[in-house]
Amino acid sequence: MEITDSDLDALQAAYKAAVEALIAAIRSEEALASVPHDVAELDKWEAAHFAVEEARTAAAAAKTEYEDGLRRRFFQF
Repeated sequence: MEITDSDLDALQAAYKAAVEALIAAIRSEEALASVPHDVAELDKWEAAHFAVEEARTAAAAAKTEYEDGLRRRFFQF
């Protein structure tokens, strides 16, 4: 299956969006880590950590898809 420039553009855009979502999740966790915490805030901080891990997983998956597209394009596999 031949991969087109528009296919690669879409894969790259998805990867870039996933990285931006990861950055936003990290910033959210950082904001919670930078203030005094009570028990409720600790729960929010922990939830933000899990959101970072989910975003990291999504970014890694998008990166793999983009890399696979590049391999199909340049190495035909």
